[in-house]
Amino acid sequence: MSFSGKRLGLDLVILAATLAGIGSVLATGGYTQFVIGLVALTTILGAGLNVLYGLTGLVSLGQVGFFAIGAYACGIATLSGMSFWLALPLSAVTAGIAGGLLAVPAVRMAGPFLAMVTIAFAFIVEHGAVEWRTLTGGQNGLMGFPMPAIGGHVFSERDLVLLAVGLAGFALYLFRRLADSGWGMAMTGMRDAEIAASSLGYRPFAVKSAAFVIAAAMAGLAGGVFTPLMMFIAPSNFPFSQSILFLFAILIGGSGTVLGPLAGALVTVLLPEFLSGLAEYRLLFFGGLLIGVLLLAPRGIVGTVSAFLPSRSRTIVTARTETVEEALRKTGAGSIVEIENLGISFGGVRAVNGVSLSIAAGEVTSIIGPNGAGKTTILNMVSGFYAPSDGRILLGGRNLAGAPAHTVARAGVARTYQTTKLFENLSVVANVVSGLSRGALGNPWKDVQSPANLELAAGLLRFCGYMGELEKRAGDLPHVDRRLVEIARALATRPEILLLDEPAAGLMRADKEAVAGLLRRIAGLGLAVVLVEHDMDLVMGISDRILAVDAGTPIAFGTPAEIQADETVIAAYLGDGSSSAHPRSVPLETVETPVLSTLKLTAGYGAAPVLTDVSVKVRPGEMVALLGANGAGKSTFLSALSGLHRPVGGRIILNDAAVHDLAPHDLVERGLVLVPEGRQVFPELTVLENIELGAYKRRKEMSAAEIASHLDRFPRLKERLSSRAGLLSGGEQQMMVIARGLMARPEILLLDEPSLGLAPAMVNELYAILGELRDEGTTILLVDQMATMALSVADYAYVLEQGRVVVEGPAGELAADPRLTAAYLGGGEPGETVKEAMA
Repeated sequence: MSFSGKRLGLDLVILAATLAGIGSVLATGGYTQFVIGLVALTTILGAGLNVLYGLTGLVSLGQVGFFAIGAYACGIATLSGMSFWLALPLSAVTAGIAGGLLAVPAVRMAGPFLAMVTIAFAFIVEHGAVEWRTLTGGQNGLMGFPMPAIGGHVFSERDLVLLAVGLAGFALYLFRRLADSGWGMAMTGMRDAEIAASSLGYRPFAVKSAAFVIAAAMAGLAGGVFTPLMMFIAPSNFPFSQSILFLFAILIGGSGTVLGPLAGALVTVLLPEFLSGLAEYRLLFFGGLLIGVLLLAPRGIVGTVSAFLPSRSRTIVTARTETVEEALRKTGAGSIVEIENLGISFGGVRAVNGVSLSIAAGEVTSIIGPNGAGKTTILNMVSGFYAPSDGRILLGGRNLAGAPAHTVARAGVARTYQTTKLFENLSVVANVVSGLSRGALGNPWKDVQSPANLELAAGLLRFCGYMGELEKRAGDLPHVDRRLVEIARALATRPEILLLDEPAAGLMRADKEAVAGLLRRIAGLGLAVVLVEHDMDLVMGISDRILAVDAGTPIAFGTPAEIQADETVIAAYLGDGSSSAHPRSVPLETVETPVLSTLKLTAGYGAAPVLTDVSVKVRPGEMVALLGANGAGKSTFLSALSGLHRPVGGRIILNDAAVHDLAPHDLVERGLVLVPEGRQVFPELTVLENIELGAYKRRKEMSAAEIASHLDRFPRLKERLSSRAGLLSGGEQQMMVIARGLMARPEILLLDEPSLGLAPAMVNELYAILGELRDEGTTILLVDQMATMALSVADYAYVLEQGRVVVEGPAGELAADPRLTAAYLGGGEPGETVKEAMA
């Protein structure tokens, strides 16, 4: 079945279900047809809730409130003499306005806070109906509504049920049309990756508010029909528990599916009728059924059934490369973006300071720097996710500093992310189509995946090197394909400037070279390309100009050759050598049998290995440094050692025992203790409680004297033992987590980037303490971005490059080895990678 045929088939199923409902009403009478009417009304409300939850991912437990507003609006209007045919749309409009007002605070929240706001709304409506007696009749309710009439024909109950069935079928059809439109695509994007949707030009508040209004209006419409069908309405008709049943109907039917509201309505309305003899156990059955569905069929009834139905992809014509290039080509020259004195502070910490940069059309401009230098923060300010504290970002003479992300995207700025942010529940080609409109929602009933859009999207995918299935679910893609699809989606916005945040992270060498060639082709079409990347060979090979930053401040700007030779840049990556040396007071005397060793350790995330055949050993009492550029695999190596990431090959030996299959807590018990990057404190616990947690596995042996001995080593902590750990400075937190690690009495202590984010004076103090620990016989494996500092205390060192050990030796010898600099800033001649990629 073709894709258009599948949609036609859905429409025919909706029509058939509607006709079946009409036939059932005509063939039955009395209470049975009333139950059919309730199924229809639940389907109408469910279709709207499916827009809010199924498409947009927003949980509302207040739909019964909108249902009540619609019912009362219709009842009050008809009792005042208004025609039912005017009162019915008034019900939908009134509820829709209420939904829009509720959306103002609600869509700015997420998770339980959003649910709590909607719950509060439902209670407000229920109690408002009780207290506003002059309008709603209070607990006594309203009754005596005139039945609808057309001409001289006054509707019977059967006629009302037929109307409800017809509206239910129409609601399902409208949902199908909306889901296939730009509106539906925007809503799905907000659900799957709101940040990415914003960077394509979609306005989060507008899209979410629209979903709220649609869901509320549909609930109001159902309420408008409910009023004459019941002939009596009171607050007791709209209990909060009904909202839970409405959401339950969507979950069990299949959220996001066209027929899900109908299937869910049949279950939630008919099941209580079947269980009428067990009324007191009804909720128990409902709860058990929901648990069963979530466990056995998490996609709901319709989603699970549809997974077993045969399907065929549509035929998509792929645009020629020349057509794609013509669509992307920019004719402007010179500077595209001018960044002037850009800066930002977070909680008093200056993250970026005084960055000025001219980004030219047709060039690749890279931003490099060690961990915490502020590279991604700069991209976030340029793309509108952070508002700078000062400075300007000029694009075409327009200052975009402080503008929201969707405004920046519509102005011509596109970006990708360190961790890919695809719309995982859309197909690959639909992901790219989502970028073509630059955030314009368009006609809510028009299919956005038109042949022309699909053709261009397919061409963009092939241009970027993606050769997989166009209709494949994006969430099922391997890592390298996710990168390519994300670049194609960014290009679909036809930007002036393309920002890429570590596009080569996790890729194998051949894939990196393909990405390098792609970026040069993109720049060749006149786009400005800004690259943040840790692979220095790639950066030096494809960049026209490079900005180096350290601690948020620019330190150098120039060609790749100039940057590689710049002493300030080398010092930023390796350290400037001005810190105090920490030599051993006496030479190390140890045995050759290592405490810890790895044998050809291989580890990674997905298909591409991050570490390949890494063999390292650490002897008793020895301090070993593991060095390398960002992205070389150092933290992955420590994660594999500590059991946080399972290696895919090789062995880890701790005290002559293989431990690569053990869980992290078992490794701690055996003496392998990790002090993680970023410190990872328990901020709400006191300093003393954080330190004591280090001895959790041997808490019965812990003594006050042992804690006091560690506090003597870290005197800054003595005065803060009763303070919350989250209030400590970065340096104090680092000292505390080292003390916490030492409380475990480690056989070997793993330190991951202990100097990250610390002031120079604090780094010197910290390293003096590490030198003391080494001299006392503590075995340490140290990872730190400041290579010269690490080498000043280490006995031996290994250098990683692209997940492999490229050089090793005594620390004193490695400090002067040119291969160390090459590992951080790239080796070979600039342009070499591009030549290989473009060959």
